Amino acid sequence: MRITSNMGSNNKRTMKGSFDVKTQAKKYIKISGIVLFLIYISILIYFLFFSEEYNRNIIAIEYRYNFTPFKEIMRFWLHRRQLGWEIVIINIIGNIGAFVPLGLFIPIISKRLRKAWKVIMLGALLSLTVELLQLVTRVGSCDVDDIILNTFGTMVGYLLFCSCNYVWRKTYGKAI
Repeated sequence: MRITSNMGSNNKRTMKGSFDVKTQAKKYIKISGIVLFLIYISILIYFLFFSEEYNRNIIAIEYRYNFTPFKEIMRFWLHRRQLGWEIVIINIIGNIGAFVPLGLFIPIISKRLRKAWKVIMLGALLSLTVELLQLVTRVGSCDVDDIILNTFGTMVGYLLFCSCNYVWRKTYGKAI
């Protein structure tokens, strides 16, 4: 460790290799983001493909799919009283909420993926991959509305990242 003196008006002292709070906090945020992202992906995979609660352990003989945009969203909304609010919330809000962490964590763990279009495209591609896997494996149901809602959730997560990043920049002067 080297201490240098600056004989300016403030007589500042700096230490090379010193504990920089901003740098340490950014490192902690990135590592935490990676760990939380891995936990998130594990939970997402479980609920999308293995959860008994959502009958993911049963391979369907008669398989349901939807390739018409907004068809299932409208059906859930129009029949919300018959289906019950819990089903509507699980389907619509659940599909949005499931991808919010993706939009939040991706720009934290990768500076190259900080542009909105990259994050949103990654969310759409991941959702498309999930839906195609569900179509091929006949687990869950392949639904274009899920891709729309998941992509919207990614956008919400990205906006949350932007808000956090704005506060960080105002507080510390640099981006996360």
